[in-house]
Amino acid sequence: MSAEPSFYSLVINSSPVVQAVLLILILASIASWAVIFIKWGALRLARSRAARFEERFWSGSNLSQLYEGVRGKTSMEGLEAIFAAGFRDYLRMRASNSPGNPLVDAAQRSMRVALAREEEKLAQGLAFLATVGSVSPYIGLFGTVWGIMHAFMALGNVQQASLAMVAPGIAEALVATAMGLFAAIPAVIAYNRYVDSVERLLNRYENFEDEFLALLQRQIATAKAED
Repeated sequence: MSAEPSFYSLVINSSPVVQAVLLILILASIASWAVIFIKWGALRLARSRAARFEERFWSGSNLSQLYEGVRGKTSMEGLEAIFAAGFRDYLRMRASNSPGNPLVDAAQRSMRVALAREEEKLAQGLAFLATVGSVSPYIGLFGTVWGIMHAFMALGNVQQASLAMVAPGIAEALVATAMGLFAAIPAVIAYNRYVDSVERLLNRYENFEDEFLALLQRQIATAKAED
């Protein structure tokens, strides 16, 4: 009784085209897992930074002091960047003695720009995961079709074909489909999960923007009442 072929022997004995397909899928899988882990760490850090900044913001500290502390950082991300952009233009317009509405409008425009930049940062890597998740099965299917076609073409050189002659070639070809699914499934799961996390973070940023603008409007109204 002959031993069943191993996965390694199936790959080694497959045609060069199928081997090239397998190599592409293995590289795509490795790259997607790298993006998955990097993205997991980046989103976790973004959520942690947002929580810490919101705690400082709503602790009752002076906005000018908070801005000075944030502005001194070499790199600002998330809510810090949105807050700094809005409050910077708010102070600039207030220094020019602009009336109330232009103050809030200037802050809102700056925060919208900062929010768009943060959205671009959060979305990095998602397109690659989506591409791997959608394309890998088709690449694997191509390798399978090519391998099966190669196996059946080899049968033309023999007088009598049997299942024992066809089965190894088909098994070699199906390895490409399995590898395509192996690369695609984690990428699709991670993509869906991270898209949801990014949307939640962006909603958190937008809610902070609205609350911050409302706070600026109340400060402006209080200043006018005191005058």
